[in-house]
Order: sequence, then C-alpha cells, then structure tokens
Amino acid sequence: MINVEIISIGDELLIGQTINTNASWIGAKLAENGIKVSYVATISDTWEAITSALQEAQRRSQVVLITGGLGPTKDDITKQVLCAYFDTQLVLDQEVLSHVESFFIKRNRPMLEVNKMQAMVPEVSEVLFNEQGTAPGMWFEKDGTIFVSMPGVPYEMKYLVETHVIPRLTERFPVKKLVQRTYLTQGIGESFLAEKLTDWENGLRAEGLDLAYLPSPGMVKLRISSASGNQARVTFYGEELKKMIPVYLYGEEEETLPEVVGKLLKSNGETIGTVESCTGGSIMASLTSVSGSSDYVLGGFITYSNELKMKLAHVGSETLERFGAVSEETVLEMAAGGKRELGVDWSISVSGIAGPLGGTDDKPVGTVWIAIDGPDRKISRKFLFGTDRQRTVQMTVLTALNLLRCEILGINIEKKQD
Repeated sequence: MINVEIISIGDELLIGQTINTNASWIGAKLAENGIKVSYVATISDTWEAITSALQEAQRRSQVVLITGGLGPTKDDITKQVLCAYFDTQLVLDQEVLSHVESFFIKRNRPMLEVNKMQAMVPEVSEVLFNEQGTAPGMWFEKDGTIFVSMPGVPYEMKYLVETHVIPRLTERFPVKKLVQRTYLTQGIGESFLAEKLTDWENGLRAEGLDLAYLPSPGMVKLRISSASGNQARVTFYGEELKKMIPVYLYGEEEETLPEVVGKLLKSNGETIGTVESCTGGSIMASLTSVSGSSDYVLGGFITYSNELKMKLAHVGSETLERFGAVSEETVLEMAAGGKRELGVDWSISVSGIAGPLGGTDDKPVGTVWIAIDGPDRKISRKFLFGTDRQRTVQMTVLTALNLLRCEILGINIEKKQD
C-alpha cells in the first residue's frame, strides 16, 4: 500500500474563510480506487510553510498531492517554492500559453500580462494539461517521491485528479480497488446504533471487512468497506443491516430523505402537505428541493401564531388554552386540519420550542411535537432536540420525514422514543 499525503495551501483555509472540501474529495476519490490517504496538511501561503511541508511529506510519503497557490497574483508563490525545492527554473510552456490565450478569447475577455504567468512552469516538471482552467497541473519526482501540484479551484482540481492523477497512480502502483457501500440512518445516535449492531459488526469484521460510523446532526452514515474488493460480502452485510434496523435505515449512498419520501409518494400516487410552526416552512422547503416534487407536494401552512393555527388548520381555541401550542393535542389537530384543508393524503405537522428563549420546566427548549395524519391512521411523537435553535430545526425536519417514510411503508414505530 502506498502512503499518500495531501497538502492544502491557503490562509483562507486556516482562518475558516473557506472550507477545505478539496482534501475530503480527493481522499474519497482515491479511496474508491484503492488508494488510501495517510496524511493531510493545511498550511499557510508562505515560503517557509510550503518548504517545510514538502520536506516533511517527502520523508513519510510516496505520493504528495498539493492544491492551491497557483493563481496569477503575487501572493500565489507555490511555483516559485517548487522551483527552489527541485532546483530548477520557470520556463514558458508554449502549449499552455496557447490554451490560456484561447481561454480568454472564447470568453471575450482581455488577457493581461499577469495571466501569461500561468504558462510559466518549472522546467523539470511534467505538465498536466488543464482543460477546465488556465493553471496547469505539474508532476515532479524526487528521490522516489511523486509530487503533483494542482490549482485550488475545486472543479479544476477534480478534472486533473480524475483525468491525470488517478490513472497514473493506479498504473504505477499495484492497488486493488476498494469496494464500499454507505447506508444512511436517522433517529438513533452513534453509540446506541453501535450497541444494537454489536454482533453484526463483529461478524463483518471477522470476515476482513471494515465498518465506519460517520455521524452528523440527526443522521449516522454506516460505511461498509472491503479492501480486498469483496463486493458479495459487502452486499450481504448491507442487506442484513436493512432487516435489522428498518425504522432507522432510510437509504444508501447519496440518497436524501426528501428524495426517498418523494419516490414513495410518487409510486403510490399520493400527496403530501405540511402545517409548520417551529420549523417555519423548512419541511416544505426540504420536500420541494427535489426535482419533480410538484407531482406529490400540494402545499402547506406556516402557522407560527396561535391565531393562524386556528384560522388555517382549525385548531380549537380550547385545545390551545388547555394544552398549549407545543402539545400532542395541538399537533394532532394541526395535522388533521391541514390534511382536510389542503386535500392531501398525508399531512405532517410540527410545533416546538426552538429556543434559545421560550422554554419552561415542563417544556424545555428543544421540545418538539410531530404528528402525521395519513390515509388510515395518525401518529404523534414527542422529542427533545437540545438547546441549539438551528440544530433543533434541522433535527425536526429529518425526524418528521423519517417518521413519514416509516408510516408510508407500514413500519411499526413504538409510541415511546428510544
């Protein structure tokens, strides 16, 4: 197995102005092709930082992938540092220059003298032609280590990695393509999930497969991997997983809950509407983010005030007075009223205290009630999502959609939350 290191250059990455998506994308793309990244370094746009990172990377890695610092402005110094490190000089590459000139001609933009600097490359490097931009990739080799310098613009970097870097590395080094599959869960925390899957996970690992838990707010991704390329066993354990946790497992790979729910509604010829309080329309926005959602999404009400809960969803004034806006009784009436007024097969309603203000001893911040009124029955569930306002909204949206998924599929959901 080869040791691969990624060096991301840019002060904007260090101060949080720009998120370093390049490193994560490269790592994932290499993994798909049986190449594992061992180190990732994010460094400043300075001569000393770049030189030090190159020296350290050469000491421990066989392949070093560098992104950033290749622009036409004076603060982009990567090429100058590379020239010093490889004891070479910049020379004009005529093919790159012609490409840069055509780039500006096609866009009817003037080409400045500084743009011509993009065609200056270290003499000892092999140019990796960049069809997506003006800065070429550059391939170096020194004392058994490969260095590849690429622009930091994501779509340019991705083109170079897919077109040049991966084909060369997989030809150069004996690698076996990694087989992996990602399964998506909602509504259960990482530690509870791990406890539930102990025996299944032990069996998986005993066969030489690997399992990664990848948590995010409201979700945990489970990635099953086989470094030996055993697709059959990855598939087997994935199918076993589906049988074990149908309440929580909603999809695979890049599927989203709105997409999964949308497919179910569309295939059943059913429609959906929402009545939202604490989420302020976020459930509807999530549902309508899917192309073709107009086939099954009819509309919704944002009933932030009690007055609109009564006027639009026909919640009884006595219900609100006796139980309050954040209650099982209220969300059930919201869902029923929305279903009736919107003329839909399924109605989701939510009401909660997103915070940070408004909590009480009986109903602390993060308390949310969700109800679903469907063709045959209605359900309601209470949740405590914590004190962060945005997280509570996000968790409410995901939880409501997963509850809807389970109801459509007829998956039994216990009344009491685990």
